[in-house]
Amino acid sequence: MKAPDSKKTIAIIGAGISGLSAAAYAAQAGNEVHVYEKHAQPGGRARQFRTENGYVFDMGPSWYWMPDIIDNFFLDFGYKASDFYQLISLNPQFEMVFEDGLLTVPESYEDLKKLFEQLETGAGKKFDAFMSAAKYKYEVGMQDFVNKPCYSWLEFVSPKIAGSALKLDLLSNFRSYVSKYFSHPKLKTLMEFPVIFLGASPKNIPALYSLMNYGGYALGTWYPMGGFYQLVLGMKEVAEKQGALFHFNQNVEKIVTEEGVASGIVVNGEFKEFDAIIASSDYHHTETLLNSELRNYDQKYWKSRTFAPSCLIYYLGFKEKLPNLKHHTLFFENDLDEHIKSIYEEKKWPEKPLFYACCPSQTDPDVAPEGHENVFLLMPLATGLNDEESTREHYFQDMIKRLEKHTGAKDLLSKLNYKRSYGVDDFISDYNAYGGNAYGLANTLSQTAVLKPGIKNKHLSNLFYTGQLTVPGPGVPPSIISGKIVAKEVNKLKQTRREKII
Repeated sequence: MKAPDSKKTIAIIGAGISGLSAAAYAAQAGNEVHVYEKHAQPGGRARQFRTENGYVFDMGPSWYWMPDIIDNFFLDFGYKASDFYQLISLNPQFEMVFEDGLLTVPESYEDLKKLFEQLETGAGKKFDAFMSAAKYKYEVGMQDFVNKPCYSWLEFVSPKIAGSALKLDLLSNFRSYVSKYFSHPKLKTLMEFPVIFLGASPKNIPALYSLMNYGGYALGTWYPMGGFYQLVLGMKEVAEKQGALFHFNQNVEKIVTEEGVASGIVVNGEFKEFDAIIASSDYHHTETLLNSELRNYDQKYWKSRTFAPSCLIYYLGFKEKLPNLKHHTLFFENDLDEHIKSIYEEKKWPEKPLFYACCPSQTDPDVAPEGHENVFLLMPLATGLNDEESTREHYFQDMIKRLEKHTGAKDLLSKLNYKRSYGVDDFISDYNAYGGNAYGLANTLSQTAVLKPGIKNKHLSNLFYTGQLTVPGPGVPPSIISGKIVAKEVNKLKQTRREKII
């Protein structure tokens, strides 16, 4: 990143993935960067905690996909991801549990192609065609399309993007697109699964996002030894090497403004002056730190948005190993569309839910005591639900019964020696997440690119927003990109605040 037009003091609110990225890039450019985080550790939703009896739990992200995008962050600073942690390629990548059996997704592309052919004659060649198109979308989308600040559609007027418009399939929906290639229900579900967490039914997600199939299935599913938190620690170390300073247990209570600029922030009751501010905190919450007339969006706007899911999570420690459980397992015995309908249309707790189980102790012996198992259960939910402990427990019992059926283990409840739940209310209290969302705004066509909340405050020349509620969208790789985009924009400010930023 080129030297800034003028060295600035920059405050970053929040040390989540986008905040860590923004801190590293802003500091690399020669600015004085201070990151204020209300928790005692970095990472935001990607935090980690340790129990007294020896379990280590990643609190959020667990799918390490798009490894090249993550590695690009480190390469921008002269490092590689392998300088900070060891990546293991998972084989199988994951398993899907259906009512009538298992679908095991192999590590090898050729083995995956054979699996498609076994389930549906001719699907092997169609898989090649699907993934070839997905690779093109991935290369154009993740290199050109997502790296824009999205102030205007004119940013996308380039020969390359214009020439790619049809191939990017922006106007066709993902479900119809998948159905053009495959008819077997399990194959269709396998291909649709990655977009569920983008925040809408596959019928409402642009077919552009087949790029996720390439970023996962073709580039592989990985695990950083020590847990996903190793990425957080690596990013923090890179930011610190650039000169960024981190301040933990520091809650930002107000953004102070004067004459069209943000003059600083109030942290734990103390005013701190800065030339520019980058908010990696929840976008809606950040705006509540401003007077109402200085906000980009009102309450009506946020209520009209389509949010990606919240979720119910259980962190579990078992005092013996669980047979037949892979690192990643998707429990899809129930109807996908019914669960999706409960999230996005009915806004209620699902009657017959799907859920996901992560068992990192299958790969990493250091995340559980010897002979024990570390299990993370996650069930996608609508935002804004009434989140009572008794309701959580009802779904916990359902998930445990299905886990027992799948693994063949008996009476798992008697083997539990650690249990913690985490749900809608926790996302609100820990992250000020609007509606308790876990994954930001849905990547629907009406909430793509310029149609997402803007990265720059309309009324204050030096306040910027980064993270999963703005461009490019939800997920760890997009959040890394989001931090880089915003750091570049702050770098363009031609004067410091004291010289009146223009």
